[in-house]
Amino acid sequence: MYAGVLPDGKADIVRELQARGAMVVMVGDGINDAPALMQADVGVAMGGGTDIAVEFADIIVVRNDVGSIRTARQNVALAFLFNGIGIPLAATGLVYPVWAMIAMALSVTTIFINSIGGRPSLLFQAIASVGHVADNEVDAAAPAARR
Repeated sequence: MYAGVLPDGKADIVRELQARGAMVVMVGDGINDAPALMQADVGVAMGGGTDIAVEFADIIVVRNDVGSIRTARQNVALAFLFNGIGIPLAATGLVYPVWAMIAMALSVTTIFINSIGGRPSLLFQAIASVGHVADNEVDAAAPAARR
């Protein structure tokens, strides 16, 4: 792991590590990180970073806190738990298909609630937005409609 590297040296370090046969993951959030993010095998940009860093990254961490990674791990564990139990039970006929559908809906709901993490307003905003066109989509469609 390297830290405090000057902007010019970041991509050079990535190339040097790759020349040694290493798989390189680069984490960055600024314009000076973009060349190294492009060069790395996996580029990770923090969502609060510059647009160019986000553009060249393979993975974007939307929130700038480590807790979001913990939540992602929890969600993967929950998905494996629900599916690891539910799919074999449904496939062997031990559970009626209707109950399997209800269990799948509950698993998705549980993962969604875990993702919003104590911010129920996000749930209500998501429900309220169903069927509505976003303002930026209306603006983008307007020039095409005028032609």
